[in-house]
Amino acid sequence: MLEKTVWVGLIVVVLLAAFAYRGFGGENDNFSVTIDEALRMWESKEAMMIDIRTPEEYQAGHIPGVLLIPLDQLANRASEVPKDQKVLLICRSGNRSSQGTKLLRSKGFDNVYNVMSGMSAWRGPVEK
Repeated sequence: MLEKTVWVGLIVVVLLAAFAYRGFGGENDNFSVTIDEALRMWESKEAMMIDIRTPEEYQAGHIPGVLLIPLDQLANRASEVPKDQKVLLICRSGNRSSQGTKLLRSKGFDNVYNVMSGMSAWRGPVEK
């Protein structure tokens, strides 16, 4: 009986840990998209994309036609982010875009998503 209770307790702990990871910023949360999903959504115009890297990073290579709003300006320029369509935030690796996604979602933007892996994994067109 005690052995069964220990196993049930262990299973409960593992499940709680898994759900907590997903709910508190795990890379596979509901507010992130893969690089392949982002490319598909951008190409089909299902979503617009905003680059939140620095101007220097943007000039070194960016996705054609993508708006630049550096992360440190995002809070003050939130009015430039549309609320009537899906918006994908992209940076170099997915870290800053994750921060930007959390920032905008805290301001009521429920249509904003982080592009995991960012420009370092982007397989679509890039212009300088």
